[in-house]
Amino acid sequence: MHDVAEQTIRIGTRGSLLATTQAGTVRDALIAAGHPAELVIITTPGDLSAEPVAKIGVGVFTSALRSALTAGEIDVAVHSYKDLPTAGEPGLTIAAVPTREDPRDALVSSGGRVLGELPPGSVVGTSAPRRAAQLRASGLGLEIRPLRGNLDTRLGKVASGELDAIVIARAGLVRLGRENEVAESFDPAVLLPAPAQGALAVECRSDDAELVSILAELDDAPTRAAIDAERAVLATLEAGCTAPVGAIADVVESIDESGRIFTELSLRAIVAAVDGSDTIKASVVGSVDRAAELGKELAAELLDLGAAELVALADDEQATDGDAHRVDSSQAAPDGGVDARTGQENENA
Repeated sequence: MHDVAEQTIRIGTRGSLLATTQAGTVRDALIAAGHPAELVIITTPGDLSAEPVAKIGVGVFTSALRSALTAGEIDVAVHSYKDLPTAGEPGLTIAAVPTREDPRDALVSSGGRVLGELPPGSVVGTSAPRRAAQLRASGLGLEIRPLRGNLDTRLGKVASGELDAIVIARAGLVRLGRENEVAESFDPAVLLPAPAQGALAVECRSDDAELVSILAELDDAPTRAAIDAERAVLATLEAGCTAPVGAIADVVESIDESGRIFTELSLRAIVAAVDGSDTIKASVVGSVDRAAELGKELAAELLDLGAAELVALADDEQATDGDAHRVDSSQAAPDGGVDARTGQENENA
């Protein structure tokens, strides 16, 4: 068990700029609360390999951190929550889900144009099949191309004119102080983000009761409820690692007939065909205390509407089109990954 009264809390993180920046927010919060803490860089097999993510396995980024945590090499692991498989890890617990950064997807474009200003045929880069599917479904006639590389590489493709625009997670840009480059932040009605996008998972060993208690001080209850609902959608759909699934939950205030103000959880989700030919959407509102159950219920509705077929088609495409849509996962793919051509870490998937 970690003796927090005497030792510095060791926070494990991948070494990328985005990962260390994210983990740094947890370190700073612990220090501010009077708990000494430091970052420990964990190099994962994915960071060392130039192979495509699907070949080396999407779990290598999180599993290395979890292995270090289980082995006692670190006390805490900080993950981009959307990286984590929906199944829990024995012996480990998500002790805190801090307040979520903006979960929306963002457009960075030449000339600062918004999506509706891009003419048909404009070339838009994105790493996520979820984004590609929804952009194709928009009917704007855009040419969607795979996007790889770290943040600077991706933004550089717009600056150089190689791409007319890119779509990436706004949260990463904000955390790295690059939000001024955003031309448009997409309302979820236009582009639903990945489940848990913008959220962090702060994980430690389940039997370290003292540390679990300390980390719990960083937990944001509305964020955790939203994430529980979104990830329950994904788990119930049993979506493959490249399935175009989006979900977003919000804890909102409502007023009943007597004028009493109370909170509810509003959840929306989408499953789309990779080619944009079909989309299935559904929504539900219910008690915050039933977040996970609401996610399961919404997923069941999506399945009744035919979502299973779209998920299966996405899995088939992954099997037959090996490198076309591999670098972002709605379920467990890393925000990073490695560019198969350059070996550079992919950030902000």
